[in-house]
Amino acid sequence: MKGTDMQVAIVLYPGFTSLDVIGPYEVLGRLPDTEVVFVAEEPGLVVNDLKSLSINVVATFDDVAEPDVVLVGGGPGQVRQMSSERLLEWLRTVDRTSKWTTAVCTGTFLLAAAGLLEGRRATTHWGALDGLADFGVTPSKERVVIDGHYATGAGVSAGIDMALTLAGLIAGDDVAQAVQLIIEYAPEPPYSAGSVDSAPAAVVERAWKEMSA
Repeated sequence: MKGTDMQVAIVLYPGFTSLDVIGPYEVLGRLPDTEVVFVAEEPGLVVNDLKSLSINVVATFDDVAEPDVVLVGGGPGQVRQMSSERLLEWLRTVDRTSKWTTAVCTGTFLLAAAGLLEGRRATTHWGALDGLADFGVTPSKERVVIDGHYATGAGVSAGIDMALTLAGLIAGDDVAQAVQLIIEYAPEPPYSAGSVDSAPAAVVERAWKEMSA
């Protein structure tokens, strides 16, 4: 890491959800003296879940041995990755030296499948939250959960909140707030349907159908 003090490794795999990783990338990539690298099992283009956006990954797991921060996003492709022993073993290995091991949305299940979250609290997308208990994890409905050196964010957009929380812990509140201002993260959504508790029942039902399709 020439000229940098911190390396952030963001894991990609086919079928990842874009905002899970791009939101944290925008935040963490703006921290001083920080290098962000996308990493995957094999180099090349990795296509997202909507099959309309791809990221060209240069670094493989073998190339990134001791990142300071590890981040795993979620997406439909995460299910297949839970049986990827190469990914799970890499997560176990880098976790031994990382300052922070983190996940957004259903990426939390990859940390859980690697055995890293057993006995800890964590969060994930509301539609999958209860499933964390199958891995010995205590599910939390909080948008961001910090437990030890593990940080998890709830669904998709919560990755920005998690990354800003992490930025404050790493670089201080002033730096984190400056990043927040630079990206103008001041959400004022036109609807109040951003959580199961606030969304109308019909909207929740429609969301379940679309996620199950």
